[in-house]
Amino acid sequence: MVSRVIPVETFDLVIFGGTGDLARRKILPGLFRRFCSGQMPDNAAIIGAARSEHDDAEYRQIVRDAIVEFGGAQAKRDAGMLDGFLEHVSYVAVDIKGESGWMALAGRLRGDVVRAFYFSVGPSLFGDIAERLHAFGLATSDSRIVVEKPFGHDLESARTLNATLAKHFAETQIYRIDHYLGKETVQNLMAVRFGNMLFEPLWNSQYVDHVQITVAETVGVGGRGAYYDKSGAMRDMVQNHLMQLLCLIAMEAPAKFDPDAVRDEKLKVIRALNPVDYHHIVRGQYAASDHDPSYRDDVDNARSTTESFIALKVMISNWRWAGTPFYLRTGKKLRARTSEIAVVFKDTPHSIFGEEAGRHRNVLSIQLQPNEGITLGVTIKEPGPGGMRLVDVPLDMTFADALGPDAEEVPDAYERLIMDVIRGNQTLFMRGDEVLAAWAWTDPLIQGWTSRREVPKPYDAGSSGPEDALMLMHRDGRRWRDIRA
Repeated sequence: MVSRVIPVETFDLVIFGGTGDLARRKILPGLFRRFCSGQMPDNAAIIGAARSEHDDAEYRQIVRDAIVEFGGAQAKRDAGMLDGFLEHVSYVAVDIKGESGWMALAGRLRGDVVRAFYFSVGPSLFGDIAERLHAFGLATSDSRIVVEKPFGHDLESARTLNATLAKHFAETQIYRIDHYLGKETVQNLMAVRFGNMLFEPLWNSQYVDHVQITVAETVGVGGRGAYYDKSGAMRDMVQNHLMQLLCLIAMEAPAKFDPDAVRDEKLKVIRALNPVDYHHIVRGQYAASDHDPSYRDDVDNARSTTESFIALKVMISNWRWAGTPFYLRTGKKLRARTSEIAVVFKDTPHSIFGEEAGRHRNVLSIQLQPNEGITLGVTIKEPGPGGMRLVDVPLDMTFADALGPDAEEVPDAYERLIMDVIRGNQTLFMRGDEVLAAWAWTDPLIQGWTSRREVPKPYDAGSSGPEDALMLMHRDGRRWRDIRA
């Protein structure tokens, strides 16, 4: 099975922060893979822009090194195409907060192609870039801008940032990127839900016992300590990544697969979220181990009350999901690196096999990382004589197994999202009112534990999080799924 590649229009893509970590790790290797696949047109242009002084040759060497280091197996296999890709790459030194370099950048842009600007910089610089793009005549009525998270620190800052961008760009030109929405399995979630009669009639509180959404990391905060200690797991992960996954699981079917139709339904979910009682929130911080420092050591703040782990029980007040809990958890320094959505269906109304057969439930598991795929657990008879013994086995749609060697060709999330920007397709990007609604739900939770002066519970590195998170489920007669890669 080989995916069909549809070339995009000719484009000029300017990457502000073109020498930064995100550009080197994700954006540039992703563009190279799209070039190798034939999706990038022959006359496309990629322009790096940053404060540091480089000529085109020096920047191309930076790009070459980044692709060799972060491009994965495909970069090694297609190394012979790297010179051809680099011919599309150039560089302009630009002072984002000043006046220098902007006219030189304007001279590199063409007037008859798609024009996109990737803001791969901190949010504090978004307004400066937007203002200068217009002041120097670089932005056209059809230009697109791509902005990275964090999109605000709270409701007020997000509202201010929205207003700043809206001064210079229409909502149809703003692409707020969340790379989780570009993952193959996340999009397959919509296909599974709305393309199969098998699941949609069961996708409600009558048949679903609960839903678990887990995003676990094995690493600590690393070099992000200064940023992370001001944000925490709630702002860094729940308010955007986990919220988007929750919306895709819980949303109603849109009238059509159209950007605004899809985002309208996601917005309805956010607005239907109940306030979360503080008894249904667990916050944690990883402790020191024999080999690794604690969270407080990593952020150099001995009195930090910022969470590196959070678990919540969330309820949705609508007809489809009334009474069905959604359990969310995310954290650092956990047992394994994994992202999973598990839809746990209810028990059969009556078991004809007796108590000795045990308790069995159907679980639809959507694995986002490290191995993207979907499995459905079904109950069958264990082979062999000696009575009716039941076991659960998976119906597996793991891409690495199903596609074989072609699994390597599944595009990375950034590849897909950048190509969608060029196409002008906003389906997988957050709309401004979505972002504000998410902050409006999140802010009271943060304000609540701040006013109560709560201190996060310590947990061991390499564990599943604090014991209180286990009790969050146990009180409801449920248990978290194991965290495993």
